Amino acid sequence: MSEPDEVRVWTGEQGPAAVSAAAPADAGHAPGEPLPPTRDAVRDALDHARHAAAILFGAPGTRPFAIRYWTGHVEPSRTGVPSATVVIARPGALRRMLLPPSELSIVEALMSGDVDVDGDLESLIGMAEEIRARIASPSIAARLAWHLFRLPSESAPSPVRASRAAETVQRDGHAHQPARDRAAIRYHYDVGNDFYALWLDARMVYSCAVYEHEVDPEEGLAQAQVAKLDLVCRKLGLRPGDRLLDVGCGWGALVIHAAEHYGVNAVGITLSDAQAALASERIAAAGIADRCRVEIRDYRALAPLGPFDRISSVGMVEHVGIAKLPEYFAALYAALRPGGLLLNHGIVSVNAARPAGPWSWLERRLWKRDAFIDQYVFPDARLTTLAPVIALGEAAGFETRDVESLREHYARTLRAWVRRLERRRDDAVRLADLRTYRTWRLYMSASAWGFAQGSINVVQTLFAKPNAGKAEVPLRRSL
Repeated sequence: MSEPDEVRVWTGEQGPAAVSAAAPADAGHAPGEPLPPTRDAVRDALDHARHAAAILFGAPGTRPFAIRYWTGHVEPSRTGVPSATVVIARPGALRRMLLPPSELSIVEALMSGDVDVDGDLESLIGMAEEIRARIASPSIAARLAWHLFRLPSESAPSPVRASRAAETVQRDGHAHQPARDRAAIRYHYDVGNDFYALWLDARMVYSCAVYEHEVDPEEGLAQAQVAKLDLVCRKLGLRPGDRLLDVGCGWGALVIHAAEHYGVNAVGITLSDAQAALASERIAAAGIADRCRVEIRDYRALAPLGPFDRISSVGMVEHVGIAKLPEYFAALYAALRPGGLLLNHGIVSVNAARPAGPWSWLERRLWKRDAFIDQYVFPDARLTTLAPVIALGEAAGFETRDVESLREHYARTLRAWVRRLERRRDDAVRLADLRTYRTWRLYMSASAWGFAQGSINVVQTLFAKPNAGKAEVPLRRSL
C-alpha cells in the first residue's frame, strides 16, 4: 500500500491532524510533552490494525460495511455504498476493545469513542457475535492477539467505566430491595426529562407503540403511541368512574389519556422523581388533577391506595427481578378488587428458552453477555421467558385471559427513537453528555435488532382476578 506524502494521525479528542512525513519527530513540540508518532510508527499501527480487522471480518471489499481508520484510510464494503462505516478512531482502539475480548469491552469501545459507526448502527449489532464465534478458534485467536499486542497501549480516551452501575447503584444493598430498586430506576430515568423529550413523542411514551398501518415508523410514531394507549384502555375495558392504577407510570401518558378519554380516576406510581414532577405538571395543565395523580411509590406499598377496578403495568415487570415476581403479582392481586383486570405489558426473553450446553454458564460469564444493559442502561433488570410470567401470575391467583405479542411493533418503535435521537445529537450531548448519547443510541439500536431477529419479545398479558367465575372481559378480543 503506497503512503501519501502527508500521513494523518490521531492527536486525541481534537481529532486527526496532518503531520508531514518529512518533518523531524521532535519538531515544534513543547518540552516535556510526548513526541508525536513517526511515519513508521503510524504505518506499523495501521498495518496491524488492518490485519486484525481482516482476521475478524474478512478481507477488504468482502464485508457488508466499510472501515475508516484514524489515518483517513478507508477500506470499502462489498456493496460500494455501505449502509454503515466502522470508524477505528485511534491506533490503540482495537487493542483496548479486544484484549481481553468480551461483549462488554466491545460496547465500551463504542461508548468511549475508540470505535464509532457512521450510518445504520443496527445493521452491525450482530458483529459482536461474529467476533465471538471467530475467536473461539484458538488459531484465529492467536493470530489476532499477535497483531493486537503490537498496537499502541495508549490510555483510553474516555473513562466510561467510572459510570458503571456497579460503581453506584449496585455497590450497596441487595438487588430488588426497595432502596436499591429506586436507585436503579433513577440511574436510568433521571438522566433528564429534556433529554428524553428530544426523541420520544410529545406525550413521552417510553414503551412499545402499536402501528396500525405500514407507515414510516418515525412519521407515524405519535399516532402509534396513541393507538397503544387506546389498546391498553380497551383491553382493560375502562368505564367512566373506574379506579385505574398504572404501575411504573413514566411521565403519566397513560393515566392522563385514560382520565381524559375514558373518564376514569387514575393513579400512577413511579420511583423516578424527574418523571413524577413532569407528570404532575402535565396533569395540572390538563385540568384533571381532581381525578388523576402520580406518586412516588414502590409496588410493594400499594395497600393504602386500593382497591382498584383495573391495573396496568407497562414496561415495569422487567425491572422486578425473576425472584421477586411472586411478590410483584401478589401485591397487584391484593390491590385489585374481585373481577378486576390486570394488563401486564413487558419484554421477555426468547433465547433463554433454548437448550444450553454444559459450559454455557462459563461462556456467558467470560463473554460478559448482557453486562452492557446491566451496567450502563437498566441496572438489575433481568428478562425471563413468558412462561414464568404467566405461571407466577396464576400462582398468585390470577386467571390468564389474553396474550398478544407486539414484537415487530417494538422494532419499529425503537428505530423511530434512534432516528430522532441521531438527528438531535448535538442537543443530546448538550443536555446530557457524549457518553449518554452513545449509550442510548447503542442500546436502542441493539434492542431494535433483538426484536427484529426474534431473540426478545414484548407481550401483553391480560389477567383477571376471579369472582365466582365472572370475568369482566368481552367474549372476543376486538381485532
